Amino acid sequence: MAGIGNSYYDLADLHKDKGPGDVINQLTELNPMLKDASAVMCNNGTQHQHSIVTGLPEVAWGKLYKGTPQSKSGKQQVSDSTGFVEGISTIDSRVLELAGDKRNNVRFTEAQTFLESMAQEVQEKMIYGNDSTNASEFMGLAPRFNDKSAVNGRQIIDAGGTGSDNQSIWIVTWGDRFCHTIYPDGTTAGVSREDKGEQRVLDADGNPYYAFEEKFKQHIGLAVKDWRYITRVANIDTSNLLADPSDIDGSGNDLYHFLRKATYQNQGRRVKQSNGQDGFYAGGKVCMYCTTDVLEALDALGTNSGGSDNFTRLTPMEIQGEEVQTYRGIIIRETDALLNTEAQVT
Repeated sequence: MAGIGNSYYDLADLHKDKGPGDVINQLTELNPMLKDASAVMCNNGTQHQHSIVTGLPEVAWGKLYKGTPQSKSGKQQVSDSTGFVEGISTIDSRVLELAGDKRNNVRFTEAQTFLESMAQEVQEKMIYGNDSTNASEFMGLAPRFNDKSAVNGRQIIDAGGTGSDNQSIWIVTWGDRFCHTIYPDGTTAGVSREDKGEQRVLDADGNPYYAFEEKFKQHIGLAVKDWRYITRVANIDTSNLLADPSDIDGSGNDLYHFLRKATYQNQGRRVKQSNGQDGFYAGGKVCMYCTTDVLEALDALGTNSGGSDNFTRLTPMEIQGEEVQTYRGIIIRETDALLNTEAQVT
């Protein structure tokens, strides 16, 4: 996220902020994945070692006085890493003196912006992070589902886009047996916030002054236990989507054509058991993530246009007091972290 103005909270910011309730945060709900994902502590320090199923064991029909052939499932040992993101809020002590009894409001307001910035950064890495190209990151979803010829290639639904102006829809089944976040042993899940108190700091010219500092940090990684429970609708041509969502691949296929394929390719739809109230499932929690453009296109395609189209494809539901849109019972989350400039997945 690009910085706005200077790097410090100044008097102009003080006059703009009259309290936490008056702050308009335009970048809200920046990491919907963290709403849905379960968190598991790493079993090997900053890494999490686990086995993924690559094949099912063979079974045989039995016969009296005959033995049973031995077999086992195909498994592969993998290790997922974690990374951490952090930031330090610095507010000149004199600004807080001028704030008087509003000083706590000023610090709270600044803290909220840091939390939002971190949420945005973590959400982006949960999708596109790649520790193979940047060792400080962790492996996100996109690098794991980026090759149609790979063993998990059938989980990628090709929407026909080419070039580098594409975007994706993700359907993820969250749960300890499917896909979950991880955090290092000895830390805690979520963001830690440490008040450093008043510190002597230096300005750009090397002159000292005093400021109050807060440090924010989050350790996180991602583990995919069973790739059959994740599907990606890739190669959604952004230009075609905006021009005509009813024919995004030039062959008369609309967005729902590919979304339906992704839904039925995701094993999560077969194990979920909704209690009808809070949106959590015995087998896992299945959620869909898309851009605003995709969600608007789905809404437009699902709007009743007459007697011959008397149905609604998206269904509103209330889950834990929050109204959400759903597709075939799958919660839809809108996120700004998904790019509309993805390269073609081949």
